[in-house]
Amino acid sequence: MFLKSMPRSVIILGFVSMFMDVSSEMIHSLLPVFMVSVLGASALAVGVIEGIAEATASITKIFSGVISDWIGKRKPLVLIGYGMAALTKPLFPLAHSITAIFVARFIDRIGKGIRGAPRDALITDLVTKEQHGAAFGLRQSMDTIGAFLGPILAMALMLLTTNNYRFVFWIAVVPAFVAVLCIFFGVQEPEHKSTGEKKPFPIQKSELVKLPVSFWVVVAFSSAFTLARFSEAFLLLRASDVGLSATYMPMILIIMNIVYAGCAYPVGVLSDRIGKNGLLASGIALLIVADIMMAFGGSLFWIFAGAAVWGLHMGMTEGLLSALVADNAPRDLRGTAFGMFNLLKGIVALVASSLAGVLWTTCGPAGTFIAGAIFAAVSLVGLLLMRGKHLK
Repeated sequence: MFLKSMPRSVIILGFVSMFMDVSSEMIHSLLPVFMVSVLGASALAVGVIEGIAEATASITKIFSGVISDWIGKRKPLVLIGYGMAALTKPLFPLAHSITAIFVARFIDRIGKGIRGAPRDALITDLVTKEQHGAAFGLRQSMDTIGAFLGPILAMALMLLTTNNYRFVFWIAVVPAFVAVLCIFFGVQEPEHKSTGEKKPFPIQKSELVKLPVSFWVVVAFSSAFTLARFSEAFLLLRASDVGLSATYMPMILIIMNIVYAGCAYPVGVLSDRIGKNGLLASGIALLIVADIMMAFGGSLFWIFAGAAVWGLHMGMTEGLLSALVADNAPRDLRGTAFGMFNLLKGIVALVASSLAGVLWTTCGPAGTFIAGAIFAAVSLVGLLLMRGKHLK
């Protein structure tokens, strides 16, 4: 019912996210093991490649968002970003060295960085302000469906082919190119009236001052909250800590992402009706609950339950944070706004996961999740203090 009022291009962009995530997760869920067991890479090499890849994506986002504002077009950059990611997919089954994997991951993450901010700005351009929550909730749900379908398909194909990594990687090429075709033929960019004046480059003081205080408050709050939300890899480590075998380890992420995908869109629709702040506060409270379950749960039941609650909190916060950026960014600086938002989140996420690693080593699993709960509680207090003043 709600989808009837959603522009066709927004729905197609949701499917694009799903198809590309299916492709990426089919590869990424197996890539670390493939690098170590087939190509002979060390754990250090895996970490360095992944770290450089993710940093590249975060840095690229700011530039692509700025360029989309400057040229006044979003779709070409979205198409280039998804196209680059699709073109890298065949490099993975063809790779016979760590260098080849590094090149493929580097180009793939550049593609992700190029498409991220312009895509979110395009979604904002296509809908009314009253649809921001639903639009970003839909995109988040579809993206997350891909995040759990990819590993499921990868596991099934590995079983059917007796661990033929390269075959699975070749199959992953198909949904990536389907995503690109969907953008090329299905996504329409809204027409904008041109004033005939040359647009100033967005990264300069005269332009950045146009971003309202409320936008910077959203960015500051999101960055602070990201400190409480370290990598889901620590959920897997906690599951291993209480005895879950490696064979069933993907079930943690599958459960988390099923819950995440199931609630993101309904929460987005609800936020357009009753407001975002109350739902966002509830999502942060759920993160505190998930951290407590992970910290003190001594059995697999509590770990699986904690993963489900973690997914619920993701579904209640991720789309809403993007919708808040859309609410508070001027139309001609939306790409720049999403670029800055994603860049700062990426930097803080790296800090959060590094800090979690230090805490895990020095204080153990319980200390890591207790610290996460404390950071989340501080964020919740900050949200409640800002509610109705700057965070709108």
